Amino acid sequence: MKWFAVLVACVAFFPASLLAQDDAKKVKLRWFGQSMFQLETAGGKSIVFDPQMMPIFSPPRLTADVTLISHPHNDHNQVEILKEKGRVFEGVKVGKGTKTDWVTVDEKVGAIRIRNLGNFHDAVNGMQRGKNSSFIVETDGLVFCHLGDLGHELTADQVKTIGKVDVLMIPVGGIYTLNGDQAKKVVEQIKPRLYILPMHYGVPGFDDILGPSEFLDEQKNVKKMLDTNELEIPVDLKADNPTIVMLGWRAPAKVDPKKEPEKKP
Repeated sequence: MKWFAVLVACVAFFPASLLAQDDAKKVKLRWFGQSMFQLETAGGKSIVFDPQMMPIFSPPRLTADVTLISHPHNDHNQVEILKEKGRVFEGVKVGKGTKTDWVTVDEKVGAIRIRNLGNFHDAVNGMQRGKNSSFIVETDGLVFCHLGDLGHELTADQVKTIGKVDVLMIPVGGIYTLNGDQAKKVVEQIKPRLYILPMHYGVPGFDDILGPSEFLDEQKNVKKMLDTNELEIPVDLKADNPTIVMLGWRAPAKVDPKKEPEKKP
């Protein structure tokens, strides 16, 4: 029974709080460039937002249980990149000719609630770039809001419709969407509790839109995690103020242990 005594001793060595943290339920949010995210629930369900196939980002072929498309532009609606797309919800549908209409979504897929808010891709009621839809996803006691290609500040009614938000994904690159200063104002309107993840901004090799510097300027509580595309979020996480998280758009390269250099003594 020596092995049992060793096991007990090892467990006793670790603080209870650390063990509880390791066992805590977590959701995972991954960014794949532009506005494409994958939300993995604590139960392993996959929700993909705005799938795209832009060569600069080279997104992988993901499997989704739910796919959400904010609007019918080709850097947001490429469901063919998915190995499995699950249930697909489009916030804006193309009708006859070039006419588009919002689609109201308020559905449950298992334990996941999905709803949306119709808004515009520009600041002139869609006259330049058309309609957009922002999606709100509730899972594991957390609320995630993906604003799509929002192009304007929100009205009081729109803020009320969105409601409480824990994690906000917001465009900041300007030109076609909110720019950095406008995005700051929308963050103040929504007041996310835990995290703010900038999206839809220029990166090296893709300068069609502006980079994130305007949005980050004079911001406090910024965490840069550019060596990973994944953010783990404990479902019981508490925070006094939200953190702006800058993710990379690629998963860290996997190291083949067979190719690792031998460690010198």
